[in-house]
Amino acid sequence: MESSTPAPSSNSDILPPPEPSTSPVTPSADGASDSAGDQRGHSVVPGRIANYVEDVFHIVLAAMLGLIAIGALGFTVWRVVTTQPFFPTGMIQAINDILFIVIILEIVRTIIARFTDGFFQLQNFLVIGVIAAVRHILTVGASLTLEPDKPQQAFERGLLELGVNTLIVLGLVIAIYLARASTRMKDVSKP
Repeated sequence: MESSTPAPSSNSDILPPPEPSTSPVTPSADGASDSAGDQRGHSVVPGRIANYVEDVFHIVLAAMLGLIAIGALGFTVWRVVTTQPFFPTGMIQAINDILFIVIILEIVRTIIARFTDGFFQLQNFLVIGVIAAVRHILTVGASLTLEPDKPQQAFERGLLELGVNTLIVLGLVIAIYLARASTRMKDVSKP
């Protein structure tokens, strides 16, 4: 005689369903639930501790970058005053140094935006890439212009660097445009 109930196919069919968690569920900073049941077995370090350590780390990095920017600004001013002749050598060095400071400040701005928005913004990193590539273009262009007696191989390498960096800037600008268009599309589609 056959039984009308099918035999269990695995151990999960034999075991009773887990009991619901009685621990309170509190929303975390990112909106996900943060109960003891959700945290068990998922991470060695609790999420709140990891977020706190990450925040402290970013604050220390931002402070260090701020100090580096202040030091770089002082060095730039000193170098502009002491470089002879100012035109063109001192001027080119000053532009290069100022763009370096702008890159540092953009990184600090990205870290601050992480605190206000809760995540790193892609557009800030793309802007940093554009500034860095333009800085390199200016440096290479200035060296090609100011050193007319360069060997042919060094001149061709400089032109190649200019072309590659120009393509990098173009690609990054297109990426910035696409990132902003994507953000606008998300804002429009929200009810």
